[in-house]
Amino acid sequence: MSFVKEFRDFAVKGNVVDMAVGIIIGAAFGKIVSSFVADVVTPPLGYLIGGVDFSKLAFTLPALQEGKEAVTIKYGVFLQSTFDFVIVALAIFVAVKAINRLKRHEAVAPAVPPPPTKDQLLLEEIRDLLKQQR
Repeated sequence: MSFVKEFRDFAVKGNVVDMAVGIIIGAAFGKIVSSFVADVVTPPLGYLIGGVDFSKLAFTLPALQEGKEAVTIKYGVFLQSTFDFVIVALAIFVAVKAINRLKRHEAVAPAVPPPPTKDQLLLEEIRDLLKQQR
């Protein structure tokens, strides 16, 4: 098998194409979630907690050598990223929970039992005949 044919077979396999579509949709969905968190969820939270922005929190270590810059540890950026992650995770959790609730309502429709098979009908007749003989 030639290299080109082998690569073509790999590239057009259903799994690879499905994965590519999933990645593209995931990237687009990521933008939606980021916008939702940044533009819808975070402003009211910022309003409620007084506009606290952790990203400016930092402390600076003194320079160890003359002429070198001091080292700044920006722990506030880490705190802000953690806070943003918790908001995103909560928003995704609520969205998935709502979607699952909608799916459950669709799946709750009563299932109609299938009609009995020929074997089941025959077994029922045998059972009824045995009961009559007693």
